[in-house]
Amino acid sequence: MMIKNSIFSLLLLLVSVLSFAQEISSPNAELKMKFSLTEAGEPVYQLTYKGKPVIKESKLGLALKDSEDLLGNFEIKNSSETSEDNTWTPVWGESREIRNHYNQLQVELVQKDTDRKLILNFRMFDEGLGFRYEFPEQENLTYFVIEEEHSQFAMAGDHNAFWLPGDYDSQEYDYTESKLSEISSKFDTAVTGNASQEQFSNTGVQTSLMMKSRDGLYINLHEAALVDYSLMNLNLDEENLVFESWLTPDAVGNKGYIQTPAVSPWRTIMVSDDATEILASNMNLNLNEPNKLEDTSWIKPVKYIGVWWEMITGKSSWAYTDELPSVQLGKTDYSKTTPNGKHAANTEHVKEYIDFAAEHGFDAVLVEGWNEGWEDWFGKSKDYVFDFVTPYPDFDVEAIHKYAQSKGVKMMMHHETSGAIRNYERHMDTAYQFMNKYDYPAVKSGYVGDIIPRGEHHYGQWAINHFLYAVTKAADYKIMVNAHEAVRPTGLRRTYPNLIGNESARGTEFQAFGGSKPNHVTVLPFTRLIGGPMDYTPGIFEMDISKLNPDNNSHVNSTLANQLAMYVTMYSPLQMAADLPENYMRFPDAFQFIKDVALDWDKSEYLEAEPGDYITVARKAKGTNNWFVGNVNGEKTRTSNITFDFLDKDRTYIATIYADAADAHYKTNPQAYEIKKFRVNNKSKLSQQSAPGGGFAISIMEAEKSEVKDLKKL
Repeated sequence: MMIKNSIFSLLLLLVSVLSFAQEISSPNAELKMKFSLTEAGEPVYQLTYKGKPVIKESKLGLALKDSEDLLGNFEIKNSSETSEDNTWTPVWGESREIRNHYNQLQVELVQKDTDRKLILNFRMFDEGLGFRYEFPEQENLTYFVIEEEHSQFAMAGDHNAFWLPGDYDSQEYDYTESKLSEISSKFDTAVTGNASQEQFSNTGVQTSLMMKSRDGLYINLHEAALVDYSLMNLNLDEENLVFESWLTPDAVGNKGYIQTPAVSPWRTIMVSDDATEILASNMNLNLNEPNKLEDTSWIKPVKYIGVWWEMITGKSSWAYTDELPSVQLGKTDYSKTTPNGKHAANTEHVKEYIDFAAEHGFDAVLVEGWNEGWEDWFGKSKDYVFDFVTPYPDFDVEAIHKYAQSKGVKMMMHHETSGAIRNYERHMDTAYQFMNKYDYPAVKSGYVGDIIPRGEHHYGQWAINHFLYAVTKAADYKIMVNAHEAVRPTGLRRTYPNLIGNESARGTEFQAFGGSKPNHVTVLPFTRLIGGPMDYTPGIFEMDISKLNPDNNSHVNSTLANQLAMYVTMYSPLQMAADLPENYMRFPDAFQFIKDVALDWDKSEYLEAEPGDYITVARKAKGTNNWFVGNVNGEKTRTSNITFDFLDKDRTYIATIYADAADAHYKTNPQAYEIKKFRVNNKSKLSQQSAPGGGFAISIMEAEKSEVKDLKKL
């Protein structure tokens, strides 16, 4: 009898091992992930933080088209655990060095009836979990089509969330704040008009999704290393509070074409009981491949101005003439038309911007509307819309090149595609060669409108492959890329550091299209910026848009001090002073901060944060002992109490504080600010009030003691 019991116990042990329940912890042991297979052979995982549930048991797998799904009937063939702890140096970034420290669990599954292999790779960092699907090369799984990915995220409560409507083409929405259970009831009002958009469900949302639980956990869902795969939205089962991945389809409804060996993007879950740790995380970057560019000496952060805001506000136009109902490139003779008198991209006007850039130390000047075709560029589903090399009659490319060169200023190219991706790829080499010839080291590309080929989406696999193709092709010509209306970033700037910026969210331009919520910039660093920097184009000093264009009654919902602070809180190596030069000359003392603030950093300290309410960040300028601080505030007056203990010991600094005046308000008194100077060191403390929609910015410059003797000590 004892022998039979022993055999039975051994069999139970074998069954237990084969059914597999394994835990992996973060390096600091605060996060724990448990993986197992259900009785039906379905992969499931769950995640806890300091003993609190974050993700309840959630299923993983993929449904395939015309093939048996990769959802169940699996058994464990092998598993392995490894750890990694190294440091790498980014070409540019929020800090000089980045630590990459994680514990990894790889589980090799075999589907019993098909003998197909699937590897699940889990990486646990101190701030979160990343997991992805890996499809090894194998006889029984070589080519397949994804019908849907079914990665679940079962939430442990009805969290408060900052969300955007799930969409195949646009992220240019204001954030809605609500409980998860309220998403469907608020969905219709969350959707606002856009040049290209398509929603799929009234419980669909986009990543990066920021949430906060009732017991104070900050939870963020996103993805990393999106390559040759469709973008992931999330669809919520409101009754059970379970999110499930929802990939972007192509023109015929398929959601991905895979040839093994291949991998999916990483699905990421960040967790902390401190909001600043979400902002400080490098997990998204660490889940991307190392830099693939051998020579990066030509990649440099850029502070620029541009012929742009005057067109956005309606003061000026992109188009050269108002006489043409349609344009045919190479056939339309612009010399026979009458200029409309509003075309901003003309030689003399651009020279004025070059002069301003040179006088105030800006690196580059962006010019939009310089090339033929803007008269009928949008809404016509037009394939051959631009050729990216032919200027209007009033834009002298050669003269501008020589003038900018004489002033020590670079020009920034603009390539609007109007969504005609196929046309852009036909012209790309010629366009990049044109940029090299006339010394344009960076391009702002645009993808406004529906994608051509028709039926494709901005976030489908086909377009995503194009966006990366444009970046890698640009690298061949030593060109930096700032892509607007492209897919939101997922950390690829580590692998391709010439991707210096993206828009892919609701930027400053919407302040001239009716305005954005005053707390918008307190949400973006927790959401859109998780994947990479945004060309948000801050620096607007005139908030009443009707003063630029009497027909536009929009209002910029921000104080002037808030605009300054964004140069620190909205990290980007590409920063624009977006307003008109004459508006900066009205406030030269405040403009000084934009001139002084750095673009590249040795260190970043996140002093305080609460999504939707406030963010305060301090950054140390690369290669110096100077620091810059930014605070952006939400809709309520608030006082920040911060210490300067991030400063180096035994050093003296001059702190110049640009703050809201006592009566400042984003709507009623946005230009009310005050500037004060103090002597500070690492023991100094500051109590500073921020207005609704306001904030403050501080430049902290190392100084000799003789320079600060007359300044009050803070």
